[in-house]
Amino acid sequence: MGSLTTPGVMNLAVYDHLGQYEAHKGSGVSLYGDRDKQYERHIAMLISKDPPSPPRGGDMGGFKVVNSDEHQLVYGTDADGLCVAVVTGKRYANRVAVALLMDAHKDILNKFGIMQIKNATAGALTKKSKPVLEGICTRFADVTKVDKAAALNAKVDEVKMQMQGNIAQMLANQQKTEGIAEVSNQLNEQAQVFKKKSTDLKKTMKWKDMKMTIIIAFIVIGIILVIAVPLVMKAKALTGN
Repeated sequence: MGSLTTPGVMNLAVYDHLGQYEAHKGSGVSLYGDRDKQYERHIAMLISKDPPSPPRGGDMGGFKVVNSDEHQLVYGTDADGLCVAVVTGKRYANRVAVALLMDAHKDILNKFGIMQIKNATAGALTKKSKPVLEGICTRFADVTKVDKAAALNAKVDEVKMQMQGNIAQMLANQQKTEGIAEVSNQLNEQAQVFKKKSTDLKKTMKWKDMKMTIIIAFIVIGIILVIAVPLVMKAKALTGN
């Protein structure tokens, strides 16, 4: 939050939401180290070079966006020269960033009033405005809760993920079914082969049994002939026939 009433931009309050969120073990020390001060000066320099146009009414206006490789600076001002700026990731929607600035502007005015803001010195409102700015940043951290379009996109993404999961499951089930069918076909083929081999083995065993029976029959007949023929010959000799 800065003032445009003096030449350039005078920073009245700065809040580093990411640094507070990722502080080491609750010590409150920003992970950025001294770089957050450099960001502060850099933002003031950018706004000074291209200041927003004050609106005619008391609401904010003249919003501008400056992009870097990874971040974007969104800022605007009111008719009294109170400039509010926010740095977000490039994927953060500009319309949501503008809504954040308008809410922050309203809450800051409600807390301090325009006269206290105009009479403030550089950095004088940083500590006092921290609860307000922290609440704003926390509320806008999840854009789906403050922006209907973002909520709809999130819902669409959720449905897409669910459909992708369903399709993946269907493909997995299909592959599993195809695998089961392939195994079933292999088992059927093996069963047919086993049946054929069993039939052939049965025929072979039957033919072996038949041959054995014939052989035994010939042996029995041969034994009978060996015993019977001499007896018949002897009987004929005794009777003189």
